[in-house]
Amino acid sequence: MAEKLRLQKFMADCGICSRRKAEELIAQGRVFVNGRTATIGEKVDPERDRVEYGGREIRLSNEEKVYLMLNKPRGFVTTLEDEMGRKCITTLLDGLDTRVVPVGRLDRNSEGLLLLTNDGELVYTLTHPKHNVSKFYLVTILGTVSDEAVERLNGPLEIDGYTTDSSTVSVLSREPGRVVLRFELREGRNRQIRKMCEAVGLEVGRLKRYAVGRLKLSELKAGKWRYLTEAEVRYLKSL
Repeated sequence: MAEKLRLQKFMADCGICSRRKAEELIAQGRVFVNGRTATIGEKVDPERDRVEYGGREIRLSNEEKVYLMLNKPRGFVTTLEDEMGRKCITTLLDGLDTRVVPVGRLDRNSEGLLLLTNDGELVYTLTHPKHNVSKFYLVTILGTVSDEAVERLNGPLEIDGYTTDSSTVSVLSREPGRVVLRFELREGRNRQIRKMCEAVGLEVGRLKRYAVGRLKLSELKAGKWRYLTEAEVRYLKSL
């Protein structure tokens, strides 16, 4: 008998989604183990238990792990499929035969660096708050930005019932009608930057993630992707 795995880890190792997303799917009653609805915290034997999601059985694969970077354009959702018929990032992955999942998210109207992989352990490492992986953004604000607003953005903020970690926010440029801010975040809650700006009375015109840790978009054009180098993969695994 193989060692039993927590169901959410098993799903991540199968390349279905991140552990966090797997927990959501389990809680929604969309995952089945041996014909019955799965429960949070359940463990499975990869060799003996039958796990189903989306109407099909999912199993561990021995396929080679792949790691890639996508420059996501605005207008695409960070999902592998969308019930509302919106454009998904999978349509941008021309020439890729391996199923990969996104590492974190960028909302539909945001753009920039998105990592994707079929390595469930790496997804967990890069998305779990305890690992404190810095992510860097360029945020264009419409109108003006006061020094007080910048100071508030740098401190903890109350948003949707939780308190954000302190961020590092600085002004890069000021022009008539717009200000460009640089954000460094170590957490990645849903639409966090947009909500932070809204909380201090600022309107976001454009939001672009340009780096995750030491990995940068550099010259990668919008809508294009590339494999990570061996050095880049080693760096991510060292975090």
